Order: sequence, then structure tokens, then C-alpha cells
Amino acid sequence: MATGKDSPRALLFEEMSSAITSEPQQSALPGSSTPSPWIYRPWIDLLIGCGAWSAPLLLLAFYASSTYSRAWAVAFYFLALLFNYPHFMATVYRAYHTRTEFQKYRIFTVHVALLLALAGVIAHVWFPLLPWIFTLYICWSPWHYTGQNFGLLMMFARRSGLAPSPAERTAIHLSFIASFLLLMLSFHTGSSGDPLILSLTLPARFTLPARGVLALFFVAATGWALISQARRSSLRAILAPLTLALTQFLWFLLPALVELFSGHEVPQTRYSSGILAVLHSTQYLWITSYYQGREARAAGNTRWKFSRYLVTLIAGGIALFIPGPWIVSRVFHADFAASFLTFTALVNIHHFILDGALWKLRDSRVAALLLNTNAKNRDAAVGAQNTLQSATRWLTSPAPGARAIRIGAVVLLFSWAAVDQMHFYWSSKTENLSALERAARLNPDDSSVQLRLAHAETVAGNRHAALNALQHAAEISPGSFSQQEAYARGLIEARRDEDAYAQYEKILARWPRNIDARVNFGLLAQRLGHEEEAVDSWERAVDTDPSQANAQLYLAQVFERRGEAQAAARHYRAYLQIAAAHPEEYREKKSSVIAAFIKVADADSAANRPVEAQQEYAAAIDFAAKAGDKALESLALVHQAELQEKAGDAPAAAQSYQHALAVDATLSDARSAASDWLNYGQFLHRRRQPERLVFACMLRAENLLSPTPGDELSAVVQARVESEARLGRNAAAVRSKSEGLATEAASLPTSAFAPAR
Repeated sequence: MATGKDSPRALLFEEMSSAITSEPQQSALPGSSTPSPWIYRPWIDLLIGCGAWSAPLLLLAFYASSTYSRAWAVAFYFLALLFNYPHFMATVYRAYHTRTEFQKYRIFTVHVALLLALAGVIAHVWFPLLPWIFTLYICWSPWHYTGQNFGLLMMFARRSGLAPSPAERTAIHLSFIASFLLLMLSFHTGSSGDPLILSLTLPARFTLPARGVLALFFVAATGWALISQARRSSLRAILAPLTLALTQFLWFLLPALVELFSGHEVPQTRYSSGILAVLHSTQYLWITSYYQGREARAAGNTRWKFSRYLVTLIAGGIALFIPGPWIVSRVFHADFAASFLTFTALVNIHHFILDGALWKLRDSRVAALLLNTNAKNRDAAVGAQNTLQSATRWLTSPAPGARAIRIGAVVLLFSWAAVDQMHFYWSSKTENLSALERAARLNPDDSSVQLRLAHAETVAGNRHAALNALQHAAEISPGSFSQQEAYARGLIEARRDEDAYAQYEKILARWPRNIDARVNFGLLAQRLGHEEEAVDSWERAVDTDPSQANAQLYLAQVFERRGEAQAAARHYRAYLQIAAAHPEEYREKKSSVIAAFIKVADADSAANRPVEAQQEYAAAIDFAAKAGDKALESLALVHQAELQEKAGDAPAAAQSYQHALAVDATLSDARSAASDWLNYGQFLHRRRQPERLVFACMLRAENLLSPTPGDELSAVVQARVESEARLGRNAAAVRSKSEGLATEAASLPTSAFAPAR
């Protein structure tokens, strides 16, 4: 979008100003010879045309969207009706309202319009095109705004008699381009959080210094050019250009600086198509209404009124944006939400192209009207206008029939807009079930309403109705992954696993490389007994993206159950590497990480890699202690003890067992504690410690498990019986003081396990 040449928007008014140095300007006051730089009045021009109200309105928008988000959304939707839509119609009005203008820009009024209409049809039947169209619209918008601000700055500079030098003009032009590039880098840093906006996913380490350089360049270049002009002029002359430069700073640099210093991301859609669009639109209506008024009066039309012009623009703006999505949705059952975004993006793109074409030519009539020149060919230009086509001429005539049609069309469009506003108002009440139902009745084929309705039905306990709403949203948006997955998740929550499994099969047939769908499909396949299908799905997921921690963990668990220890360890290691690379994300998953450490250590121990296993057990014990997960800390200590005994380090093994028993004492997990007492008792027996201590350990384990009969208790009883048999007649005496002996066993010094010399 940014090129070495001036953009059409940068040439908005500035390119037609060559006559300013040789032609007289209008006076500021009747009878005064002092030229006036103003379009309407100073306060109107500064406030609206130069954007002086940007700071308070941006602050209001930020506060309202954060504190009163729903009310602000409704208010903004209404503001679009009054400002955004009419500003598009202002360009259409100029390009289409006479045969002369229509033919002059035929390539844009006909051919480009037809190509964009074709793109709209394709986007309605092939959803993947919509994100590309919408991303183009979002990224083009700031460039469009930049061109208008630069063109107005140059226009005011020339109207004020500043006559910027080529160096000054170039400095301002490049600084405005730099501000646009800065915002684009902000938009395209990292991944996009909006499925309809594609991001270049530029790394922050590259874009952060680049944005800093661009910001400094904007301040330095703009500051130099304005100071240079101020030195040879008055405050009155420089006031409008200075205000426009500050507006450009507020619109483009400020959000990027806020993001850089606060860490809060600037949402592309909310910013480019939000309050910034309102500010730009009012600015555009301000200048086009001035132009159209002067053009009409120059043509001898003394009946021209701003109010009538504004009503025409509002009605035309409604016609551009509202009927299309409603007709497509209700007649063809297309998704209203997607259709509305498609129309919005395409109308904007056509506006950007057409607007640039209208204003970029060296049109003497435009120069005369905007720069207060008295070009000699003005009368000829006005007189050269062709008459309207006969049908159009009749429709705009004062004939009663034509007047009735015009009034009827306006009433119809305004009524349609009122219905659209009600639909939006009701659909925005996300927690109000009755309001959402009214919105759904107005247009049942609106996926956004159906999703909100599903949420409200779920909150109300109507799970069946919620699932029906999700299903309908999926049916009207077959190309939207988010809608399809929302329905699949709804089926899972409803415990309709087979239906969810079938839904994910459909999703993967259309989006085979979607990782989340593959992982979820694997879980459902496993739940339904299709383990091989589950493993295949998870393996495809990690092949596509090895950083998929959940898929790595699920694969590890499957291979562990199969007894494939080394395959399991491979995936556990991958899981641990992912967790280590993103510690903040896994702060709430500490148990999974610790368990993975233990599993990897077990595998290394089984593979006769004691050094690696010992390091991993130690890491698991340390991590568990810091995390306060005493159950896993105890488990890791016992496994470490087994490794140490296997390596012939009985004293260290004894110490690990005793540490585990001490940790168990702080828990209320009788089963885990009983297992550890059993293991320790068997260890004492293997190390030829006194049988009374072995028997005491077995009794402690049996007492802990006695309330919960089962296989574990049977194993403990068997071990206790064997120890009791070895004690013989001394068993009864030992039983009477088993608690003290168990404490003694748990406190044996490591020297008791040292090999005999």
C-alpha cells in the first residue's frame, strides 16, 4: 500500500493547489482583504476538520468501551448510521449522481464495482475468502485515514499562504507514512487473536525497535517541517497544520505507544473500524459537504441545503450497508454476521479505490472550490456537466410521482435501519434470553445471535435449546471453523460423544491441519474405544506442531499403558521441554509436569541410565517440594530410593524412603502412605534389618488400609503374614509395641545400612 509515490489519498486536496499562488482568496470577512484559511469557521474546522476533538473522544471511547461495553457498542452502532454510512455515500453521490462523473470514472464506477460484487458472491459461498477481504479492509483503513490527514494538512497550509517547500512537504509526507507503518507493525506483531484478521506474525524482537525508530522519525520530521513553516508565518497560519499533525499522532502513534509501554494489545477491528472510523467519517463529511455546497451554488442551485444533503447521504448509506446482508440472509439463508462483514469490507474497499480516483486528478473545478481560486475555466467546467439520464432526471424532479417515490424510499430505508438497530440492540444483551430470542426471530440466520442465545440458554439450564442454537449456527456457517467447533464442544458437554466424534470428522475433512480439532478428535476416539485412531490423530498433531503439549502428553500416556516405556518417555520429554519453554502457562499444571519427570526417570532407570534417572528424580522431588505437591514428592522419593538401592547405595535409598514416610505423615492419603510403609518394610528385609522392624512396618501398612478392603490390602496382609512367620513366637510381643517400633524403623541412621567391613 505504501509506495514511493504519493498515494491517491495523499493527493486528496493538495495536488490541486498550484493556482493558489496566483489567484486571490476569499476574505475572512466581507470587505476585508485578509485571506481566510478556514472552510467554515475556525472552531468547526479545527474541531472536526483538523481532528482537535480526537483526544477527548478517544478517551471517552476507551473509558466507555471498558466500563460500559454494551452501551458503547449500541451507541457506536448508531453513530455508524449517522456518520460512517453517510461518508461512504458522499463518495458514491459524487461519482454516480451525474452522467459526466459516472463516465469519467467508469473504470471505478462500473468495472471495479462489478469485480468487488463478484468477490462478495464468492465470499458468501467460500468462507476462506472473507478473512483475506476483511484483513485488506482493516489494513487499508489506516492508509486511507493517513492520506486524508496529509491532504488536509497540505490544503490548509496552502490556504494559509505557507507554501511548503519541497523538503518540508516531503518530510511531512514521509513522517505520515512512517506513522502508518508503525501501526501496521503493531497490527502484525505476533499472531492474530481474531479469526477474520490474518497476521504476518512478525516477531516482537524485530518490530519493537522498528516501531521506536518510526516513532522518533515521525516526531523529528514533522516537528522540523512545522517549525520551519512557523518561522516564516503566524500562529494563525500554522494552527490548522499543527492540529492535523497532532491528530495523526493521536490516531497512529499513541495507540502503538500505549501498547509498547502498557503491554495492552490494540485490537485491530476495534481501532481501525471503531472510533477512528467515526472521526475520519465526520472529517470527510465536513469537507465534502463544503465542496458539494459550493459546487451546487456555482451551478446556480440556490435550493441546496446541508440538511437535505445529509438526509440523502444517510438514506444512501443505509442502502449501501443494511439491505444487502438482510436480503442475502433471509432469502438465501446465509449467515447474517458473515454477510454483514463481507458487505462492510467490500463497500469500504470500493470507497478507498473510488475516493482516491475522485480526488487525485488535477481537476481545475475541485481546485477552484477547495482552494478559493477563481480559475478562468470554472464556468466552462460547470457548464460542461452533462444532464442526468432521463429516468434519473425524472426521479429527481419535483413531479408528484417522483417525489412520492423518493419519500417512500427514504421512509423504507429509515424503517429498515430502525429494524436493524433493534436487532443489534437485542442481540447485544448477551445475558437476556428474551431479548436474544426477539433478535433471533427478526433474523434466525445470524450465527452471532445463535451463539449468544446458546450461552443464555445454557445459563438458564436449557441445554437442549442451547445445543439446537449451536447446531443452527453451524448449519448457517459451514465455512466457519469457530462455529463448527462450538457445536462439537456443545455435543461433548451434552455427552453425545458419538455425535461429537462425527462432527470432528467433518471438521477435519475440511480443516485437516487444525491442531485443536485433531487433539479433540483423538480424545473422542479414545473415549469410544478407537485407540489406534486416537494415536494416529495425536501423532499427526505433533508432526504438524511438535509444541502441542496435550497431544504429547496423551501419546505418552497411551504408550505407557502399552508398556512401551521408551516411546512414552520420548513424548514425556517433549512435554517437559514445552513446559520449560513456557513456565507461565504451566504454572497451573505443575502436577502433570512433576508426573512427567517421574515417568521419564522411570524409563531411564529401566533402560539402565542411572545418572540421567537420578537427575530427573531429583528434579521432580525439588519441583514437587516447591509446588507443595506432597503426594508426588513422596512418589518421586520412593522411585528414587528404588534406583539408589538398585545402584547399591543402600544408605541413600534408606534416606529417600524415610523422607517419603515423613512427607506421607503430613498427608491424609492412607493408600499412598500404606504403599510406602510396605515398600520400606520390604527394603528393610532385603537389607537384613531386624525382623521386628520389618513386621512393625507391615502392621502400620495394614492398619492404614484396613478401612478399604481390596487387592492392595490383600498384598499387605500377605507380606505381614510372611514377616510374622519369620518372627515366630516373638510376633505377639512385637505386635504390642508396633507403633514405637515403626517409629524406630523410620528413624534408622544411614550408618545402619552401610556395608559390613
